[in-house]
Amino acid sequence: QVQLVESGGGSVQAGGSLRLSCAASLFRYDTYCMGWFRQAPGKGRDGVATIHPFGRSTYNLDSVKGRFSISRYNANNTISLQMNSLRPEDTAIYYCAARQWDCSGGPEAFRYWGQGTQVTVSS
Repeated sequence: QVQLVESGGGSVQAGGSLRLSCAASLFRYDTYCMGWFRQAPGKGRDGVATIHPFGRSTYNLDSVKGRFSISRYNANNTISLQMNSLRPEDTAIYYCAARQWDCSGGPEAFRYWGQGTQVTVSS
Protein backbone atom coordinates (compact mmCIF):
# COMPACT_ATOMS: atom_id res chain seq x y z
CA GLN A 1 0.00 0.00 0.00
CA VAL A 2 1.45 3.31 -1.08
CA GLN A 3 1.57 5.99 1.57
CA LEU A 4 3.05 9.45 1.63
CA VAL A 5 3.01 11.07 5.05
CA GLU A 6 3.96 14.69 5.53
CA SER A 7 5.09 16.27 8.78
CA GLY A 8 6.63 19.49 10.01
CA GLY A 9 3.97 22.05 9.22
CA GLY A 10 2.93 24.69 11.70
CA SER A 11 2.56 28.39 12.37
CA VAL A 12 5.44 30.83 12.22
CA GLN A 13 5.96 34.55 11.93
CA ALA A 14 7.20 36.13 8.74
CA GLY A 15 10.92 35.65 8.35
CA GLY A 16 10.88 32.35 10.20
CA SER A 17 11.74 28.86 8.99
CA LEU A 18 10.09 25.48 8.82
CA ARG A 19 11.26 22.11 7.59
CA LEU A 20 8.74 19.77 6.05
CA SER A 21 9.36 16.06 5.71
CA CYS A 22 7.63 13.35 3.72
CA ALA A 23 8.00 9.66 4.39
CA ALA A 24 7.13 7.50 1.40
CA SER A 25 6.25 3.84 1.36
CA LEU A 26 6.97 3.17 -2.30
CA PHE A 27 8.42 0.06 -3.86
CA ARG A 28 11.54 1.16 -5.70
CA TYR A 29 11.41 4.61 -4.14
CA ASP A 30 14.66 5.42 -5.90
CA THR A 31 12.84 5.42 -9.26
CA TYR A 32 10.34 8.09 -8.26
CA CYS A 33 10.34 11.79 -8.89
CA MET A 34 9.24 13.42 -5.64
CA GLY A 35 7.65 16.81 -5.38
CA TRP A 36 6.19 19.40 -3.08
CA PHE A 37 3.02 21.22 -4.04
CA ARG A 38 0.94 23.77 -2.20
CA GLN A 39 -2.60 24.99 -2.20
CA ALA A 40 -3.61 28.28 -0.68
CA PRO A 41 -7.23 28.96 0.33
CA GLY A 42 -9.39 29.53 -2.72
CA LYS A 43 -6.59 28.80 -5.16
CA GLY A 44 -5.40 25.91 -7.26
CA ARG A 45 -2.59 23.54 -6.42
CA ASP A 46 0.83 24.83 -7.47
CA GLY A 47 4.08 23.00 -7.87
CA VAL A 48 6.75 24.24 -5.47
CA ALA A 49 9.73 21.99 -6.14
CA THR A 50 10.56 18.58 -7.52
CA ILE A 51 13.55 16.31 -7.20
CA HIS A 52 14.48 13.68 -9.76
CA PRO A 53 15.53 10.14 -8.77
CA PHE A 54 19.10 11.13 -9.64
CA GLY A 55 18.92 14.16 -7.36
CA ARG A 56 18.37 17.04 -9.76
CA SER A 57 16.06 19.61 -8.18
CA THR A 58 13.75 22.07 -9.87
CA TYR A 59 11.96 25.01 -8.27
CA ASN A 60 8.70 25.78 -10.00
CA LEU A 61 7.90 29.06 -8.29
CA ASP A 62 10.16 32.06 -8.72
CA SER A 63 9.01 33.32 -5.33
CA VAL A 64 10.61 30.39 -3.49
CA LYS A 65 13.95 30.32 -5.28
CA GLY A 66 16.73 31.10 -2.86
CA ARG A 67 14.45 30.54 0.12
CA PHE A 68 13.31 26.91 -0.18
CA SER A 69 15.45 23.83 -0.63
CA ILE A 70 14.27 20.34 -1.53
CA SER A 71 16.32 17.27 -0.64
CA ARG A 72 15.84 13.54 -0.90
CA TYR A 73 17.23 10.72 1.23
CA ASN A 74 17.00 7.43 -0.61
CA ALA A 75 18.33 5.48 2.36
CA ASN A 76 15.15 6.05 4.31
CA ASN A 77 12.63 6.95 1.59
CA THR A 78 12.13 10.55 2.63
CA ILE A 79 12.24 14.00 1.17
CA SER A 80 12.36 17.34 2.89
CA LEU A 81 11.58 20.94 2.11
CA GLN A 82 13.58 23.49 4.06
CA MET A 83 11.70 26.79 3.99
CA ASN A 84 13.48 29.94 5.11
CA SER A 85 12.50 33.59 5.14
CA LEU A 86 8.86 32.62 5.12
CA ARG A 87 6.29 35.13 3.95
CA PRO A 88 2.55 35.37 4.59
CA GLU A 89 1.95 34.44 0.96
CA ASP A 90 3.59 31.08 1.62
CA THR A 91 0.58 30.17 3.75
CA ALA A 92 -0.96 27.03 2.27
CA ILE A 93 -1.44 23.32 2.66
CA TYR A 94 1.74 21.64 1.47
CA TYR A 95 1.51 18.26 -0.22
CA CYS A 96 4.09 15.64 -1.01
CA ALA A 97 3.60 13.78 -4.28
CA ALA A 98 5.31 11.10 -6.35
CA ARG A 99 5.43 9.89 -9.92
CA GLN A 100 7.78 7.42 -11.49
CA TRP A 101 10.93 8.82 -13.09
CA ASP A 102 9.67 11.90 -14.95
CA CYS A 103 9.44 15.19 -13.05
CA SER A 104 7.73 17.13 -15.81
CA GLY A 105 4.08 18.10 -15.79
CA GLY A 106 1.78 19.70 -13.27
CA PRO A 107 -0.03 18.21 -10.30
CA GLU A 108 -2.20 16.07 -12.56
CA ALA A 109 0.88 14.14 -13.65
CA PHE A 110 1.69 12.94 -10.13
CA ARG A 111 0.09 9.66 -9.17
CA TYR A 112 0.54 9.45 -5.42
CA TRP A 113 -0.26 12.11 -2.84
CA GLY A 114 0.00 12.68 0.86
CA GLN A 115 -2.73 14.21 2.98
CA GLY A 116 -0.99 17.54 3.29
CA THR A 117 0.37 19.62 6.14
CA GLN A 118 -0.70 23.16 6.98
CA VAL A 119 1.82 25.98 6.93
CA THR A 120 0.66 29.33 8.27
CA VAL A 121 2.86 32.42 8.17
CA SER A 122 1.71 35.50 10.04
CA SER A 123 2.88 39.03 9.38
